[in-house]
Amino acid sequence: MRGSSYIWLAVAIVAEVIGTSALRASEGFTRLVPVLVVVAGYGLAFYCLSMTLRTMPVGIVYAIWSGVGIVLITLVAMVLYRQVPDVAALAGLSLIVAGVVVLNLFSDMKAH
Repeated sequence: MRGSSYIWLAVAIVAEVIGTSALRASEGFTRLVPVLVVVAGYGLAFYCLSMTLRTMPVGIVYAIWSGVGIVLITLVAMVLYRQVPDVAALAGLSLIVAGVVVLNLFSDMKAH
């Protein structure tokens, strides 16, 4: 069952990245189509996240959600908005990824 939890989590992360990417295009929630993408993206993300939390501990889920999401949204910003991270940003992203890896490989945290 844990394998399906990772699928739910992956969909949640992608949906959240889509919603976050549409935030900029919404221009302060003044453009309807991007606003609808934001609402749909976050709605799907939180539904999928809730499905993940049925079998996985919230600390692990949130670490993966935020870590992978930060890296993906940084990549999207690089491609779509030409926002290139500097050395300090790359170092910080590396530390976030390292933290997620440590939690997944070495934590014995249980869901219930």
